[in-house]
Amino acid sequence: MCSSNRTADATGDLAIAGASLHVSAAPGKLRVASVSSYEKYDETSRHYDMTRVAVGGEIILGCLARLGKPLAEIAVLDAGCGTGAYSQAVVGHVGRVEALDMSRGMLAAAEAKLAAEAAQGRIAFHRGAIDDLPFEDASLDAVMINQVLHHLDDSHDAEFPAHRRVFAEFARVLRPGGGLVVNICTHEQLNDAYWYYRLIPEAAAAMRRRFVPIERLRDMLGDAGFDCRASFVPVDAVCQGQTYFDGRGPLEKAWRDGDSVWALAGADELGRALERVRELDAAGTLDAFVAEHDARRAAIGQITFVFATRADRG
Repeated sequence: MCSSNRTADATGDLAIAGASLHVSAAPGKLRVASVSSYEKYDETSRHYDMTRVAVGGEIILGCLARLGKPLAEIAVLDAGCGTGAYSQAVVGHVGRVEALDMSRGMLAAAEAKLAAEAAQGRIAFHRGAIDDLPFEDASLDAVMINQVLHHLDDSHDAEFPAHRRVFAEFARVLRPGGGLVVNICTHEQLNDAYWYYRLIPEAAAAMRRRFVPIERLRDMLGDAGFDCRASFVPVDAVCQGQTYFDGRGPLEKAWRDGDSVWALAGADELGRALERVRELDAAGTLDAFVAEHDARRAAIGQITFVFATRADRG
């Protein structure tokens, strides 16, 4: 079993108190993970950074610092790197980042953002799938995966087979004792930490089905050969920065592109949501609606980090 050492705050919620790399193809593997099973990231990549911030970069670095190796020597895979926000958060502290994504648009944004670091040899970019990594066995010190797993097409399979394949790949490319940092949302956070989910209940329910329950996730990591070490919740952080609090935000596509839950809303549900925002705005009650449905976020946070290490079974 994969157990967890937790640090609790007063409310009982979890809280945070240049190696060489040989790259090779992984022949004979079945690729099952694509860009996303539902979001068009080549398109939304144009707007993504307008409303998203890399929350918890200090947590990731804190986890990597526990690996018993100087940070400046650690090779880190950013699995599903998107526009490179999390790569940017760690690249100045670690030895090297390998940034991988299937979306050409996302990779292009990441490459533009980190061009100087790439020229210095601190980061390299790869187009590939997270279940079929183009890296040799035991070639990496750490893997981070930030808000990516729910894009796997596992929502109709209680065993989450695609997740299991991804975790097996992470275990394969990590050296014994190597670290894995998984940035996800708990079901409680999905229920109560995003005010606008109340506008699109059908899409929100579909999103929750895509997230592995946290205890199940720990068990799955244990099955893949990981020992879970700790969990952290940055309760004060907001994934969309100050734009999150803009009640009129959903009226703009660029704002909606900051959270893939909107891609799960059908045309009718989206239309109803936008009409509701307009009605609340006209009535002068939009800010109160946001405050009401954001009330629990400060206690439970929006995201959870699970830190695990690849077990050395001898």
